[in-house]
Amino acid sequence: MSSEKMCSNNEEMMPSHSFHSFDKRRQPRRSKIQVHRLARRRGEQNVEKDMELQNWKLYFVNRTIIEENEKLRKKANLLHQENLALMLEFQKKFPHLRHNPAVDFTCAIEG
Repeated sequence: MSSEKMCSNNEEMMPSHSFHSFDKRRQPRRSKIQVHRLARRRGEQNVEKDMELQNWKLYFVNRTIIEENEKLRKKANLLHQENLALMLEFQKKFPHLRHNPAVDFTCAIEG
């Protein structure tokens, strides 16, 4: 009986978790779900950054197009005014063509 007590005493003296404390290679393990969530979260952050960068690039392209459009609109307006001025000059030089239905000079110069 004393040997039984010794065994039971030895078992009581050494806690079961102490065997694992000597294994330094063992690291805390994350479950696959936690790792997947972490990877997905990092991936979502990267996607958000990529989308934000793409958004800025598109914004600047848009601004460039809008500025070019404004320049072209101003140029078109100047050409239209020049065209109207030339048509009025033409009417003054050739008043007999003014009543020709094929030629319509009813436009007024825009200011």
